[in-house]
Parts: sequence; C-alpha cells; structure tokens
Amino acid sequence: MANCLVTGGLGFIGHHLVTLLQQRGHAVRILDLAAPQTRHPDIDYITGSITDAAVVDKATRNIQQVYHLAANAGLWSPRKSEFVTINQTGTRNVMAAAIAAGAEKVVHCSTESILKSVKRPELGKAPGGKTDETVSLTLDDMAGAYCQGKFVAEQEAFAAAERGLPVVIVNPTVPIGPGDRRITPPTRMMLGFLNGKYPAYLNSTLNLIDARDVALGHILAAEKGVPGERYILGNANLTLGTLLQHLEALTGLPMPKQQIPYWLAFGVSVLQEFIADTITKSPPSAPLTGVKLARSPMTFDNTKAQQQLGLTFRPLAESLGDAIADYRQRGLLTR
Repeated sequence: MANCLVTGGLGFIGHHLVTLLQQRGHAVRILDLAAPQTRHPDIDYITGSITDAAVVDKATRNIQQVYHLAANAGLWSPRKSEFVTINQTGTRNVMAAAIAAGAEKVVHCSTESILKSVKRPELGKAPGGKTDETVSLTLDDMAGAYCQGKFVAEQEAFAAAERGLPVVIVNPTVPIGPGDRRITPPTRMMLGFLNGKYPAYLNSTLNLIDARDVALGHILAAEKGVPGERYILGNANLTLGTLLQHLEALTGLPMPKQQIPYWLAFGVSVLQEFIADTITKSPPSAPLTGVKLARSPMTFDNTKAQQQLGLTFRPLAESLGDAIADYRQRGLLTR
C-alpha cells in the first residue's frame, strides 16, 4: 500500500479517485483550494493552491504516488491569464515537488481538448477517423485560454518525464455521472437541457465517459502506464443529438429538436462571452472555447487505454441514469 497525494481531490473526478484509493487500502492526502465540507477521519487534508510551491512541497512530503488533478478546469474565466498561470505554474510545482520527494509514480490529468486542433482538425486521426494519442500539436492549435492552459501544463508533465520522473499522462474526455459537486461544464450543459433552458442545440460529436471510470483509469495508469506516455480515457463517441435522445428516454422530458448552424452558435457565444467578461462575471451558457471545439467532430480512440491499462467502461445508460438520479436528489432538476 502507498501514501498517495491527490491534488484537486475534492473535485468531480478527484473525490471518486480518493474513494477508490481508500478502497484499495492506500493512505490518502488531499491538496485542494477548497476546504472539505465533511472531513473523513482517515484522510489528511491540506487546503491551499498548487501555485504555492511551499504548500505543494509540504503536501508531497513522504508521498509515493502523486495524482495531479488540480487545475482551472472551467471553459471560461473572467481572468483568462489564470488558465496559464494556475495550470502551468501549478503543474511545474507539483512535478518539482514529486522529483524532490522521490515519488515512485505520478499521474498527470490532462484533457482530450488539447488533442484537437481548431486550425488543423485532420491531425492525429487514427483509422476510422478517431483521434489517438499520437497527435502532436502546438499552442497555436488550441481553441482558447482553457485549452492553452491545459496544453502548457501537459508540456510540464512531459518535461518532468524527460528529467526522469515516472509520470504518466491521462487525457479524459467529457466526464459525466453522479457526484459533480462543483457543476463542471459537462454537468452544466446536461442540466441546461434537462431544465429546458436551451431551445435548440449545435449538433456536435463528442466522447463521454463516466467520472468513476476516469478515476479507475488514473489508478490503472499508475499501476500499468508507461512513464512519458499519454492515455486517452474515453468511452462513447456520439452526437449531441443522440445524447439528447438518451436524456429524453431516461426522463420523459422533451429535449430540443431544433438544430442551429455553427455561425449562429458562434455569434451568440461571442456576445455571451463579451457580456460575461465585462458585465456579469458569471459563466456564459455557451463558452466560446466549447463552441470552437464543437465545430468539427471530437471522436477519440480508446484502444490504448483498453489494451495497455485494462480499462473497462460502464454502459452509457447507467452513467446518465446515475447522473440524473444525483441531480434529482440534490434538487438540481427544475421541471
């Protein structure tokens, strides 16, 4: 059994990961910007930022395995520069502290969004038109500040691997399922449709995975992953229209049938983001980065994670059903 640090351990994927680590008998320490609402007696909590090198050094002391999930993970922020300063500086601090602590394994949580070029969408396509782990992009390919921040953070992880740190990179796709306490962008999107806030939709293609399966993928990456390599953690490729059909079948609630063209979605998003940036300082319903990513299909190949890590997946209907039950129990459904 190992002493494990989970940065961002109170987040959507993080708290599922902490649960799995405890079930396997590992000792867990959490470093998170937020304080826990309820403290588990067997967890060591440190409240602080990954941008604070002293706090990160303290959190990494006597740790064998580091799971780095903490990040500015929203698609929008009123301070765009924070995507880079938090994600890049924070990851650099975590990697440096892991090297100093002699960590036996580090798993860095990246994202599928940085494997998509908005300028060169044909890049990285495996047979069947899916994107795999071999794609090699640049900062100019990124769709917006969020993707840029996650891109440079991943580069910090690769650089640490080159310095000898046994770090494995995982790239989760769109996480769904129960337990999203902070309402991440995928959950906000699902609630928008379930609560009837969106009369129409931009029919994009995306890949969904249960957050609990993402958590398991992190552990399998620590156990079986090759340092310096990345693994896409994704399950089902489907269109947004198909997802809405699933939601309607599971709830009986009518979902929008009207599709809108990309140019209209883009224009509305530009306006919403301008209002959010300058007036409301609240997340827009359609962040511009998300709209740009939706312009061409986001389909991913999970063969490497299945074959090399042994990752398996829950059925999509189970993930969606559990998510909806969780929304209902928390009073998030309004119709």
